[in-house]
Amino acid sequence: METSGSTPAFGARKEGRWRGICPPFPRLFTVTYLALFGLPNACGMFAIPDIKPNIVLMLADDLGIGDIGCYGNSTIRTPNIDQLAKEGVKLTQHIATASLCTPSRAAFLTGRYPIRSGMASSNAHRALNWNAGSGGLPVNETTFAKVLHQQGYATGLVGKWHQGVNCDSAKDHCHHPLNHGFDYFYGMPLTLLNNCQDNKDSEPYAALQTKLWFYTQLIALAILTVTTGKLIGLFSITWKTPLFLALLGFLFFLSWYSSYGFVRYWNCILMRNHDITEQPMKLERTTSLILREAVSFIRSNKHRPFLLFVSFLHVHTPLFTTKRFIGKSQHGIYGDNVEEMDWVVGQILDAIDKEGLRNNTLAYFASDHGGQLEAQEGSIQLGGWNGIYKGGKGMGGWEGGIRVPGIFRWPGMLPANTVVDEPTSLMDVYPTITHLAGGILPQDRIIDGKNLFPLLQQKVKHSEHDFMFHYCGSYLHAVRWHQKDTGALWKAHYVTPIFHPKDAGACYGKGLCPCYGEGVTHHDPPLLFDLSRDPSEAVSLSAQTEPMFHAVIKQIEKAVEEHRRTLTPVPQQMSFFNIIWKPWLQPCCGTFPLCWCDKESTSSVPMG
Repeated sequence: METSGSTPAFGARKEGRWRGICPPFPRLFTVTYLALFGLPNACGMFAIPDIKPNIVLMLADDLGIGDIGCYGNSTIRTPNIDQLAKEGVKLTQHIATASLCTPSRAAFLTGRYPIRSGMASSNAHRALNWNAGSGGLPVNETTFAKVLHQQGYATGLVGKWHQGVNCDSAKDHCHHPLNHGFDYFYGMPLTLLNNCQDNKDSEPYAALQTKLWFYTQLIALAILTVTTGKLIGLFSITWKTPLFLALLGFLFFLSWYSSYGFVRYWNCILMRNHDITEQPMKLERTTSLILREAVSFIRSNKHRPFLLFVSFLHVHTPLFTTKRFIGKSQHGIYGDNVEEMDWVVGQILDAIDKEGLRNNTLAYFASDHGGQLEAQEGSIQLGGWNGIYKGGKGMGGWEGGIRVPGIFRWPGMLPANTVVDEPTSLMDVYPTITHLAGGILPQDRIIDGKNLFPLLQQKVKHSEHDFMFHYCGSYLHAVRWHQKDTGALWKAHYVTPIFHPKDAGACYGKGLCPCYGEGVTHHDPPLLFDLSRDPSEAVSLSAQTEPMFHAVIKQIEKAVEEHRRTLTPVPQQMSFFNIIWKPWLQPCCGTFPLCWCDKESTSSVPMG
């Protein structure tokens, strides 16, 4: 254990702050002592730490900012997350880099806009759909897990990955967490789907199925044309040619059509490291298994610095909730699922306390993006509430899809019960924890995130972010500018989705709002809002209502030009070829296509 290099004793308390020089006590003892009495530390307690903290990152899935008590919800009970905010720093302008899972998580892991890594889609398929797709987080990306692993940290991921698995074969695991800096992985390589629960309707792969069916019809038409041409003597070919084309067409049809009947087996699996433990997974025990693995990782690594990324399956549909929490909330199954997640957060924090790690652990809680407004079952709302903010999941620019909860706690090192109203990003976690671990950011690429630690410690007034760029897939929809000298927070929308029905606030007829094409409106000049005065983006400004209108737009457009000059072409991980199901890439516990196993039947732990 390191000790402070300073000498003599505590000074006197003066004007509400401790003065004097650091005591010759071990660093952790000093931090713990002062934290017990809620005292600031004149010896550097709110300065750069000289110990490597444990880091526990907790990321919810599809959680709306309005679903948590400390962000204004008075009807869903989230006492553990609320307590985390009381004991730490709550961010009110914490922004996801994308409004869908795959690109948002890619940015979180790499500290970079997903368009830089090829994880932003230019087509309608904006998230990975299959374990047996070939797209995923490129191997040349450096995650925060890689950086911390190099600093001697034990690195673990428990829960959802959704960054791909394989590239060329069923076991190459090129996109796997263990190939991206994590020492240990337990969880889902993809994401929860309705198909994972027996009594739920199939996940809407309608757009992809329609495209595949169209290609099948084109192949069939080509075969028919060649065959007819052979029969009437138009083509001088042997019968082997149409027979060969017919065989290829049949195999193409079989390869995609068979996949949709077995989604539960292909996608709903649990893995431990490189091995499949459940195929298909049994949702009734998944929460207890995830909790067990998270707690076990903490206990197993308590004597060394560790990074634990708990990537919740909550609160993504189908919202499977254990019996203990069903019917307990005032908001149906969605509220039940949120309250269960909060309980799991409490259990993880309790495990940290029981191992005596509280004062040497940075805990963080956030969501990957906003709640999905279109998630409904009849009149029952299955998606989250985004508070006062317009829009939700899948909408590239509107605030409801990208403004998320963000809470940091490190007793003794960060002030308690503190609110930060500055713009921050999920990408900021990367440079922040790299700094705390004593690591060095990659020098061969642009890192878009900023080190938040001075801001969290209240050593600086403003975040380092001047501009933030809000993409929908690979299409730039909006840009925000924090004009720090005036306090204005400008946001310009170049593209917005067309709601369905009109003025409904979401795309209820489509499942998710599109990023391009006939489903969006282009604005020239862009819609302009000042979020410091109009956080709900209710009334757009114009040259007639805002004297600064043209100056602001000019400044934002200059920033866009500079940003685009930093982008370089990269392989598109969400291309049609990369996202389709490929049987030769299917992770399989058994001999394909007989993929089934249950290695957890005797090892699950009860909830409670």
